[in-house]
Amino acid sequence: VQLQASGGGLVQAGASLRLSCTSSRRTFSNNGVGWFRQAPGKAREFVAAISWKGDLTSYADSVKGRFTISRDNAKNTVYLQMNSLKPEDTAVYYCAAARGSIGSSDSSLYNYWGQGTLVTVSS
Repeated sequence: VQLQASGGGLVQAGASLRLSCTSSRRTFSNNGVGWFRQAPGKAREFVAAISWKGDLTSYADSVKGRFTISRDNAKNTVYLQMNSLKPEDTAVYYCAAARGSIGSSDSSLYNYWGQGTLVTVSS
C-alpha cells in the first residue's frame, strides 16, 4: 500500500488546513489509518486515528477539539481537518495505514507510511 500525504503549507496561527492521505490500493479502505507528526528535534507523536468504517476515532490531547479526522473510502482518502492552528503544531505530518481495521496511537501497529507533508504555523 502506497500512501500520499498532501495539503501542508505555511499558515498563521489561528488558521486552518486540511491534510489528505490517499492510497494507491483498495485495501486502504479495510485499514485503520493514523496521522502522526514530527517536529524538528522531537520524536514522532500520535495525532489522530480512525477505524476503517470511520466510526471510531481517537485524538491526542494536544489536538482534541481542534483537529478532526475523517475518511471517504470511496475515494481511498483520509482527511485531517486542522483548525485553530498553533505554532506548536508545526511539524511534518505523516499518515499511516494500520495492520488491522482499528486505528491506534501505537506507531508500531502501522506498517505503511506516507512520505509526510510539512505544516508550518507562524505566530
